Amino acid sequence: MISTQDWADAQRLWDYHQMGHTPRACSVAIGLGSHDLGVADVAVDLYKRGMAPLLVFTGATSPTTRERMPRGEAVHYKERAIELGVPASAVMVEPRARNTGENIRFSQDLLTDAGIAVTSILLISKPYEERRSYATARKLWPDVEVVSASSPMTLREYVDSIGDARLVIDMLVGALQRLLVYPAQGFMISQQVPDDVLDAYDRLSTAGYTSRLLRDSEGNTLRPYT
Repeated sequence: MISTQDWADAQRLWDYHQMGHTPRACSVAIGLGSHDLGVADVAVDLYKRGMAPLLVFTGATSPTTRERMPRGEAVHYKERAIELGVPASAVMVEPRARNTGENIRFSQDLLTDAGIAVTSILLISKPYEERRSYATARKLWPDVEVVSASSPMTLREYVDSIGDARLVIDMLVGALQRLLVYPAQGFMISQQVPDDVLDAYDRLSTAGYTSRLLRDSEGNTLRPYT
């Protein structure tokens, strides 16, 4: 049973993870691979609204997607986009990336090799991964403008779509920890995290929502602050 306090804290993290950007026309839309085909659906919607002339889908497979997407996340995203009416000529696939940093770097390489000039990107992710994806792109591709996008869902709607509230909260906590830890490791830019979000993170961690947390070699949770 998820307590009222846990739901309130999860909502704080959910709200913080989303950038609140208004989609606008960009050079390209990049859909980051995951278990969620909703990323491809958002990319298709933006394409049909004239927000990007080209879609790039990036992602290999992971333990959580291997069975559902055996041909690779990016390939399944492309198939979904074509099924929804996007011409194959408007879709590029980057099939090797296994993390967010590789998503960004390999997509950048793909577009550069194709001679496609990029000044701005619509970066499409799962709702709770917007800020992490944004921070990663700003670090690794600093000369482009990044506009974040995801499925317009509430936390409760996302939980219903996954079917496991505890897992979703674990993912929210894990994503927040990475925003705190990764800047010092050079993986993303540093961002201001409000005190109420840090407090929510601490309460949820203490309450046991820890399955997605990074740990050191001794099994201790990585913490960038005291």
